[in-house]
Amino acid sequence: MGPQVHNAPSYGGSTRTNRSSGSFDGGNRSSDPSIKQDDASSIPLSARLPAYHASELGPWPAVITYDACVRLCLKNWSIGCPEARAFLKNECSLLRDAFSLDKILLQPEEELLNKKTSEVVVHGVIKKQQKTCGKLKVQVRKVKMVSDQPTGCTFQSIKNPPVEKLQKLNRRLSFMKSRVYSEWEALSRVRVAPVISPNGSLSDKSLAYLHFGTRYLKDVSGMVKVGITSLHNASTPREVVQETYVCSLRLKSSSDADVTRMQAGSSETHVFLPDGMRDDLIIEVTDSKGKYCGHGVAQLVDIADDMSDKVRWWPIYHEPDHELVGKIQLNIHYSSSADENNNVKCGIVAETIAYDSVLEAAMKAQNFKQKNLLLRGEWRWLITKFASYYGVSDAYTKLRYLSYVMDVATPTADCLNVVYDLFSPVITKSNDTLSSQENRMLGLLSDQIEETIALVFENYKSLDENSPSGLTDTPTKSGSISPALKPALKLYSLLHDIQSPEAQMQLCKYFQAAVRKILGRHLAETNEFVSGSGEKSKVDQSSYTTGYQKMKSLCINIRNEIVSDTEIHNKHVLPRFVDLPNLSTALYSFELCNRMRAFLLACPPISLAPPVTDLIITTCDLQKDLAYWNISPVKGGVDAKALFDMYITKRINDKHRELLESCKLYKLRLQSGGPQHSAPAFVDDMYKQLRETLVEFQVIISRWPEYTLALEKVIADTERVMMETLEKQYGEFLSTLKENTMPVKAVQYVQKIAKGNLEPYSFPEELGTLFNLMKKMLDVLQPELESQFKSHNLLISESENAVPGDLLSEVTVMLRTKFRNNLQGAVEKLAGNTKLQNATNLKKVIQEAKEGVSESDIRNRMQPLKDLLTKIIGDLHGSLEIQVFISFCRALWDRMGQDVLKVLTTRKENSSYKSSRLAVSVLNETFISEMQALAGRKLEDKDLEAPRSIVEVRSMLCK
Repeated sequence: MGPQVHNAPSYGGSTRTNRSSGSFDGGNRSSDPSIKQDDASSIPLSARLPAYHASELGPWPAVITYDACVRLCLKNWSIGCPEARAFLKNECSLLRDAFSLDKILLQPEEELLNKKTSEVVVHGVIKKQQKTCGKLKVQVRKVKMVSDQPTGCTFQSIKNPPVEKLQKLNRRLSFMKSRVYSEWEALSRVRVAPVISPNGSLSDKSLAYLHFGTRYLKDVSGMVKVGITSLHNASTPREVVQETYVCSLRLKSSSDADVTRMQAGSSETHVFLPDGMRDDLIIEVTDSKGKYCGHGVAQLVDIADDMSDKVRWWPIYHEPDHELVGKIQLNIHYSSSADENNNVKCGIVAETIAYDSVLEAAMKAQNFKQKNLLLRGEWRWLITKFASYYGVSDAYTKLRYLSYVMDVATPTADCLNVVYDLFSPVITKSNDTLSSQENRMLGLLSDQIEETIALVFENYKSLDENSPSGLTDTPTKSGSISPALKPALKLYSLLHDIQSPEAQMQLCKYFQAAVRKILGRHLAETNEFVSGSGEKSKVDQSSYTTGYQKMKSLCINIRNEIVSDTEIHNKHVLPRFVDLPNLSTALYSFELCNRMRAFLLACPPISLAPPVTDLIITTCDLQKDLAYWNISPVKGGVDAKALFDMYITKRINDKHRELLESCKLYKLRLQSGGPQHSAPAFVDDMYKQLRETLVEFQVIISRWPEYTLALEKVIADTERVMMETLEKQYGEFLSTLKENTMPVKAVQYVQKIAKGNLEPYSFPEELGTLFNLMKKMLDVLQPELESQFKSHNLLISESENAVPGDLLSEVTVMLRTKFRNNLQGAVEKLAGNTKLQNATNLKKVIQEAKEGVSESDIRNRMQPLKDLLTKIIGDLHGSLEIQVFISFCRALWDRMGQDVLKVLTTRKENSSYKSSRLAVSVLNETFISEMQALAGRKLEDKDLEAPRSIVEVRSMLCK
């Protein structure tokens, strides 16, 4: 498509640009042909050329301008100006070529012969100079073919109507005809004497005839209308996809190769130059596949007859049958040569038109385009001298040049600097000093400049000086400032009062639009994971992980955008009122929060797996960074805790149920006859789950300590249920230990001993397993959990009543109490074995010792007790872990010391003291030797120290 064609302006009136009359004024902003009004936001990616409107005005302005340039160059050459020589040499060939006057001006015969000879050699024929008769500006609007049309009302449908529809219509017509005929016959039999009224009215019979005739015609016409409508509805096909057509247009007087292809429905416009009124415009139509569909002919005579009807339908025929196959709608604007002669050849060319012609010639000669916006050398000299010599105002020269620049303007620094240099001298002038034409041009150009700089601001991260369009598809993520931003701000300051709130608000809106574009690109990466219907989308594990990874990338990308905005802001290029970091963060944070909320609804966290925790960490870090950068809080912006609170709480509750369910399943396995020795595995597995729970929630409680109490409650409840499960499993063995502690049971126990009916107590292996587990929980498993809590040095808000660790401490106290009570019960049972026989009853051994008994005799009497204690200690060692074994030995040692202490407190004889001293000595030797033999190096010094009761006995014996 060529440059846009404009109507030639009128050249009547004053030839000076002063300018009140304004030869270019038409009362319409769009009447100036040089100012394009395209939307700057739709700048194409391909290179563009300016709209050279002066070249379309015909040869007469070119001849006048050529003459003016020659006279100007002759004058300057005469005073020794070197630049003029380039235009005058070789008979002004440079100017003739620039204005395309080689075929209009007279040429030497020798040159003509040389050209004709070269044309014969090259082309074989001499091309006759074309004579034109006006101009045709043509635009193809629509093409309608018979195959595309509804067939309800065409002749073809009438020729071949549906049989059933036609029969139905015939039956209805026959019925109506017979009915009317019968009424007519009945009426004809009526004999009415003709009575003619005095005023000459019709008779009653005539009125009846007229009445029935009118009714007949009305009913028949109505039925015909219904029938035709039915045929139309029956034969109308379903709507199909509209075919696109390509039209090849040429004049009959031109060669077959001089064809212009135009697509129907496009905005393409082409100018044809017919050579006479007998010339025709030939249109050949092909479909989208290149298949020939037909052709049409628009005769110039028909067009000229009615020039007011610019949009007209023309028939399309298919040869050789000359069959009508469609029609084409053309928008044709015809200007006759007589009009051109009246407007141009017979008029005076204004100096502004001449300046436009020489300016366009200079631009064409120096290949004016997007990356070549400045004229140099002799052509720059020529247009400068031309304007000053012929009185073209400086404002007009800058505005006209600026109009061509805006035709190819791009959001680049080179282009905007040129625009600023041209625009700033004019915009600072008072409107009273400019002509009406210049004021109109200034207004139009101001709008175009506003659109261009808006493009800069709305793409401030996508500007590329090396791109043909000035934009790039890969926006920069660094904080570098595009060179185009500074001149764009300078131009904005020229167009607006930068101190006004309206101008400041508008500039901020431009940057907000840019942020929305950037945000849209980032959000598009996660669109697939957001359910549009509001229902939770079901995704597999792979898509689930990918979704959280992309949301994490979205947070990182938005953080990087804010960082780059901060870097741009810190370079102090933007005005102070444009707080770019806060401006962009307000949008980024709000939209990110909405997208995060929608994503979590569509893909809620299943667990606190790495993809989920990574997203939580990234969101928290972003929120922390915004606060650290002093970014103002955004209402409805990113709040990590608010976003994830519901899911964290739900996960804690789910974990609570999972742990309790594990304990319940273990109980069910025991009830169904599961192995009783599986308790250690159960305890280890449960504490493993508890440790994994802490690890899973480590990310949460390290950032939000307030979740610690809820998590601690989960662990404490689980430990209590674990202990209850173990007590239920070993309840049969624990119940025997309570006989010595309950008051009623204790009396019964003494009575059994007195009667000698009590059997010796054998420490069961199962009970040893329970004691080992309880000791492991107290000394190993629980401290590990507590250390994990204390390692984070958690802080709870003052509003919380509880303190971290209180619940775990309560569980620890509960476990220690149960362990101690059960141990005491077991020791009582074991100590009771020593009282079953007098020989092993420590009290009787001491009490029965007489005054003056020897030490060896007492040791002999203590030997049965010593043997029994040795056996008990050996049995305990086989069932208990070392630390539990040591605890039991020391407890039994202390229990035996209590028996000695009771003897000393009840009897004060010297014999009792002596025997007690020897008995204590035997007890100490027995327990120390057995513990050393069985525990070995695992014993500590404190384990061999005398228990409290033995210490008290020693104290009493020393008195």
